[in-house]
Amino acid sequence: MAGILTRKKKGNSDSPSNATEVKKIAIVGLPNTGKSLIFNNLTGEYTLVANYPLTTVEMKRTRCHIDGELYEVIDTPGLHCLYIHSEEELVVRDMIFSEKPDIIIQCIDANQLKQSLTLTADLLELGIPMVISLNAIDETARRGIWIDSGGLSRHLGIPVIESIAVNGLGTNQLKAAIGKARVGKWPVKYGEIIDNGISAIASELPEDVRFKRKAAVLLLLDDPFLVDYLTKKYGVEKIAQLTEQVNRIKKQFRANIGHAINNKRSRWVEELAENTTRKQKVTPGEFSKAFGRLSRHPVFGIPILIFFLLMTFMLVVHVAGFLDGILSATLLDPTIGLIEGFFKAEDGSIKAQFWYDFLVGHYGVLTLGLFNAIVTVLPILSVFFLMFGFLEDIGYMPSLCVLVKRVFEKIGLTGKAIMPLVLALGCKTMATLFTKSLRSRKEKFIAVYLIAFAIPCAAQLAIDMGIIGKLGNLRLLGFLIAYGTLAIVEIGAGFLLNKMIKDDKKSDFLQELPAIRIPNPKAIIVKTYYRLYWFLKEALPIFIIAAAALFFVDKIGLLDLIKTVLSPVVVGWLGLPLDIVDALILSLARHEAAAGLLLNMVDAGALNFIQCIVAVVITTMFVPCFANIVAMCKQMGVKTGIAMAVAINMSSFVLAGILNWILVFTVGRWIL
Repeated sequence: MAGILTRKKKGNSDSPSNATEVKKIAIVGLPNTGKSLIFNNLTGEYTLVANYPLTTVEMKRTRCHIDGELYEVIDTPGLHCLYIHSEEELVVRDMIFSEKPDIIIQCIDANQLKQSLTLTADLLELGIPMVISLNAIDETARRGIWIDSGGLSRHLGIPVIESIAVNGLGTNQLKAAIGKARVGKWPVKYGEIIDNGISAIASELPEDVRFKRKAAVLLLLDDPFLVDYLTKKYGVEKIAQLTEQVNRIKKQFRANIGHAINNKRSRWVEELAENTTRKQKVTPGEFSKAFGRLSRHPVFGIPILIFFLLMTFMLVVHVAGFLDGILSATLLDPTIGLIEGFFKAEDGSIKAQFWYDFLVGHYGVLTLGLFNAIVTVLPILSVFFLMFGFLEDIGYMPSLCVLVKRVFEKIGLTGKAIMPLVLALGCKTMATLFTKSLRSRKEKFIAVYLIAFAIPCAAQLAIDMGIIGKLGNLRLLGFLIAYGTLAIVEIGAGFLLNKMIKDDKKSDFLQELPAIRIPNPKAIIVKTYYRLYWFLKEALPIFIIAAAALFFVDKIGLLDLIKTVLSPVVVGWLGLPLDIVDALILSLARHEAAAGLLLNMVDAGALNFIQCIVAVVITTMFVPCFANIVAMCKQMGVKTGIAMAVAINMSSFVLAGILNWILVFTVGRWIL
């Protein structure tokens, strides 16, 4: 919390920034209210958006011109109120108190007006100019609910702009309102004793504490983060005197002062929502609510999950295979033919064999590097990301969290630990970073380990589906065996860790459930485009460098030596061809590169049914990507993070070998 609540020293104003400084706009709001959409619309940048909470786990900043003036716009994680309940909320409050943005844009989902107005009351008390973006008004209209944005603006004394952020509607009006942002009306009077007590506490706070009134209210509410910070910064003696005064004021008030403050605010929220909202007496039935309940149901939710998995699998198999064929015919084959023609001598031999092999040989930077990424991997990711984006935007992911809650509770994970494991299906690194909100060391350890272990990220899952999809009539059986194995291994590891690690404090299960929405096709396409763009930007150089590294390692004979050393394990224990070592080495750089090589091996007939399944399982478990290892070390410490990675790698070989021999003595007898 370093820096929170502190003013700049004399010589710098505590008022809005000087003319030479860039003004700051902080976009705040409850989770899943469209903050990142507003950020994208205002700045022209793109940050990932989805219809579920916690999509934004860290603040993002960018500078842009709005109506000719330069601003720094800050996208923030979700915030319920300024009385902090979690570490990620503390980061947002710390930014507001320490940086004092010139303007706050509060995003309010029109479907959550009452919940959002509680945060509005907190923000108004800060005295910072504000604008409200009232988002998703199209949804409330379909439900027969009308919100009087003009009346809301008059009550609060600040501009309220209606918007449909997913379509960009209201963006121009919001940009115009930024120049008209103003300090709102402080809406709540707590009563003479409390209001006088707030003033008395505020006058006793150190001079450099910002937002004294709000700080005084938080002290009366026993905000633990604020008390700890003030004690560390100003000393036990100074804060002890302040605490004594807070306690004296509490004793003057016969009832619970915290309840009194919250009740006053709740009544204000109820009255304001009542005065500015109109509802039809007859409203149409809502399929979305019924579907949401069914997708979370312990019985009906399972078939829905299986349906989505099979739909994704079949799309990857058929559509991605079709795209692969087109790219091979139009890009890969003509390029290789052109290069072969350039290097081929009149007698049919290859000139400059070294450079020919370097470009289009078995470890060529074009064949194994560039075209492996563009022709083999990209079509599969394109189809998978479209489907994954659809599931995100309809709001299915939080329902999946509730569905699998019973299983996770058996392995020591409750509350906030559930969402990161589901988010790992999108990006394991982001999911690992989110575990910082877990206060239980035990839950954090188990969650970080399981995220890195047998959960495939979106890219890995997509490529694995492509590999298994090439098994012909046995593809569904292969899919069930491979992912059934990964699920059993993941749950088993959780059970084992839960038994080994001493019990610790567990968090409650509180999962915000967004409305099931009809997704915007344009938004899904844009999100898929950016995911593919980020993949190519990050992965393409790694694919090429990894291919070049393998080429040179092979040329100097080191690759053959590695294969000879690993032969007893790879061939004898895992039952895989020795060339699988190439894929394991590529996994050290990028899992998708290894999976792309496996796809080529399947096409060449180098892997049979059992080998395909074992290869998918071991490459999924083997070596978390480098970014994920860094995130593991950041959350758990370097020693623990590295120890986790080593344990995961060792267990991946052991478990994949066991799977191989189980399959050999069961399905192998009638399939092979």
